[in-house]
Amino acid sequence: MIKDPAFKAALKASMPVLMGYSVLGFAFGLLMRSQGYAWYLPVAMSLLIYAGTLQFLALEFFRAKAGMWEIFVASIFINIRQAFYGLSLLKQFQKTGRFKPYLIFALTDETYALMTTLKPDARIDQRRYYFYLAALNQSYWVLGTVAGVLVGGVMRFDTRGLDFSLTALFVVLAMEQYRQRRNLLPFLIGAGASLAAMVLVSRDRMLITAIGLALLGMLALRGRLNEDEEAEGGTGE
Repeated sequence: MIKDPAFKAALKASMPVLMGYSVLGFAFGLLMRSQGYAWYLPVAMSLLIYAGTLQFLALEFFRAKAGMWEIFVASIFINIRQAFYGLSLLKQFQKTGRFKPYLIFALTDETYALMTTLKPDARIDQRRYYFYLAALNQSYWVLGTVAGVLVGGVMRFDTRGLDFSLTALFVVLAMEQYRQRRNLLPFLIGAGASLAAMVLVSRDRMLITAIGLALLGMLALRGRLNEDEEAEGGTGE
C-alpha cells in the first residue's frame, strides 16, 4: 500500500488536513475527557460519527440534555450542505465499487475540496486515491481525538482558540482550489452569498441561506463556469 502511487498522492494531498484535523480532534478528545466522559465515548464518536463541528456541538446537547428530535433537527441543518456539494461527486463515485459506502460516510468539507482538485494522472487509480484520501483524513481526526483523550485524562488546560484551526484550514484549502483552477467566479459567488445571508437572515439561518444562494448563483452562471473550465483545459493548465 505504501508504495502505491495512489496512496503517495493521497498522503501528499492530505497534509493540510493533517495539520487541522489533528488539532481539532485533539481539542475534541480533550474537551470530552476533561468534562468527565469515559475515554471510549469521544473515540467512538470520531470513528462512527465523524462529523467535525457536530461532535463539538454534541457537548452542548449533552449538557442541555437535549432530546433525540432536537438533536436530529440540529444535525440536519448543520450538515445539510453536504447534500448539495455531494451531488457533484455522483459521477466520480459511480465506479468506486466496494469503496462507495465508506466514501459517502467519510465525505467532509476538506475531503471534498481535495477530491475536486485531483488532476488526471495515468499512474493513479482514482478509486483507491479517493479511498486513501478519505481514510487518511479520518485517521488524522481519530488519532488527534485519542491524543486529546490521553492528555485530558491526566491534566486540564485552556483550549480557547484551538477551534480557529478549522478556519485556517478552510483558508488553505480555498487557496489550493484557486491555485488549481485559477477561476475567481465560484469564490465570488460564495462570498456574495455569504454576505447576503448575513444581511438578510438571522444567525441561526445564515448557513443554510448562504448555501442556497450560492447554489442558485452557480446554477444561474453554470454556462459561464463551464466555459471557464473548458478554457482552462484548453490552455493545458
